[in-house]
Amino acid sequence: MATLVDSNVLIDVLSLHDEWASWSSAMLARAAEQGSVIINPIIYAEVCFGYDSLEAVDGALPPEYYRREPLPWAAAFLASQAFIAYRRRGGTKRSPLPDFYIGAHAAVGGYTLLTRDPDRYKAYFPKLQIVAP
Repeated sequence: MATLVDSNVLIDVLSLHDEWASWSSAMLARAAEQGSVIINPIIYAEVCFGYDSLEAVDGALPPEYYRREPLPWAAAFLASQAFIAYRRRGGTKRSPLPDFYIGAHAAVGGYTLLTRDPDRYKAYFPKLQIVAP
């Protein structure tokens, strides 16, 4: 089983002071025991916010532990479809949200998504297998 890990889980684990750190650490460890743990450039970028250098981020997200994948073209299309549905439901953002790309990547790849914020994913990717509190 492969798991795409949402940035909120990674930030919880890396910050160690967040109220979610223990849950996120346990779920990340479980995902690693069951198969590949995957991140993409969008997830990586969201985690980078807390670091001053590329080397520091790579130390926090070592490629030997986190399989890095590009965003598949089919996921970009699926993200756009989710964004259209979001706008039709009254969403006000003008460009697709990172969650749409992350959810679409998990859906297209057939991955489980590990997140602690499942609502948007459930709303726009109802068939996606999600691990969340």
